[in-house]
Amino acid sequence: MPHHSKIRNHFRKFATTLIMGAVSAYALPTPSQAQTLRIEATSSSLDWNAVALAKGHVFVAGPRWTGFSGPAVGILTKNKDVAPFPDVEWNAWKPGQDATHHFVSVNALHTAPDGTLWVVDTGTPSFGGAPVPDGAKLVRIDPATGHILRIYPLASNIAQTGSYVDDIRFNGRHAYLTDAGKAALIVLDLETGQARRVLENHASTRAQPERPIVMEDHIVESHPHQPLLVNVDPLEVSPDGTWLYFGPLEGPWSRAPTALLDDPTVSPEALAAAVQPWADLPPIGGSAMDAEGTLYFTNLKENSLYRRNRSGQISKVMSDPRLHWADAPALAADGRLWIPIAQLDRLPQFHQGHSLIKPPFLLVSIDLPTAAQQVRH
Repeated sequence: MPHHSKIRNHFRKFATTLIMGAVSAYALPTPSQAQTLRIEATSSSLDWNAVALAKGHVFVAGPRWTGFSGPAVGILTKNKDVAPFPDVEWNAWKPGQDATHHFVSVNALHTAPDGTLWVVDTGTPSFGGAPVPDGAKLVRIDPATGHILRIYPLASNIAQTGSYVDDIRFNGRHAYLTDAGKAALIVLDLETGQARRVLENHASTRAQPERPIVMEDHIVESHPHQPLLVNVDPLEVSPDGTWLYFGPLEGPWSRAPTALLDDPTVSPEALAAAVQPWADLPPIGGSAMDAEGTLYFTNLKENSLYRRNRSGQISKVMSDPRLHWADAPALAADGRLWIPIAQLDRLPQFHQGHSLIKPPFLLVSIDLPTAAQQVRH
């Protein structure tokens, strides 16, 4: 992490630019034709915060620290039950066991451009805890057969004490991950398996205390009178692959050139200087970007789904009280957006040990506005 005064001054200027350049995230009206929400599945044993669609299957996952008994990674059966995936053994880790071929605590699922399923295992069984040995990893799986294609271990210098490896996106031979715990991006070379931490504690990756997460008219707190701060969390790659968009859960978002991120010879100073403000988004649960560059994101405070088009115009798709902490969505081939409803703010960890969860957990899908609607509105 750079310590020179010149870099600190750049951080301050960058943060000032973000604040001064902020624009309203609610510039456009809600589409006149209401979108419909469909409940796809429910669960009382898995607090799912991830969904992925691949090879005709629906996969879900949830982190261990939520305290529910469901599998770390599951596949929806024909009866809409959740079966362990790829098998029971991968989901059977217990403290003290070797974690190399077990899921410790899964935070994200994502379908890569080649159709394979990727599992992001934080390796941290407790909220805010340290990764267990060999626990932090990425697992690439054939979604049709459950065959493990490759395991990418994240060494202790990458997934560090205090890290929370959060989500993943792909761009050619590289993948990008966010560390929501220790405020950094992780760049992974998919061919060599080598990973690097970049933009550590940069203004673009660090949560700002003045932007708290507000749910049900209350600030979400990690401890009494301490707002929950989640560092760099959501991320997306532009359709042409030239930009990585990212930001803390609380916003705002920035962008960085992927050409510089991918190049290990670029200095930390040069990379930091290339980061630009991109979008002043509110605290979100998750996002998905389509092939046209439209960003869909869940607005936590409003129990809503919004979209941001390529020109930067933002409008509401729908609001529904059931969209409570609607987490990381996935776009289906038929144009529907699948969203796991996690209710994370209602967990006992954020209420002095008292659960406010309203079972069951919902997995929903929403029919997105048509292209004509987006142009009209």
